[in-house]
Amino acid sequence: MADDDARAGARPAAPTTPPADPTRFLVRGRLENLPRRRADRDLVLRWVAQGALPLEEPVGERLLTDRLAELARDPVGLRRELVEAGLVTRTRDGAEYWRTRVTEFDPL
Repeated sequence: MADDDARAGARPAAPTTPPADPTRFLVRGRLENLPRRRADRDLVLRWVAQGALPLEEPVGERLLTDRLAELARDPVGLRRELVEAGLVTRTRDGAEYWRTRVTEFDPL
């Protein structure tokens, strides 16, 4: 029967990879530590950025820290990681933060 499928031009189904789920790194709904693997770390940071900051809408340092504190054990460190990853931009004095990059988690 497999020979019949091969002769008829049937192809086996291509393996599909499920979309990456950053919530698998949460512990009881909170981010205790960032993943070590770079790809996983970047995935989590993109997810956090999308959830904490609307695109191109500045928020104050305190508001961003409060939003990140709802999700993470170390909101200040997470905020720093978001800036270093280039997902979040800040004013020189650090008073305002905003996101300029669209992620796969943004509704299109």
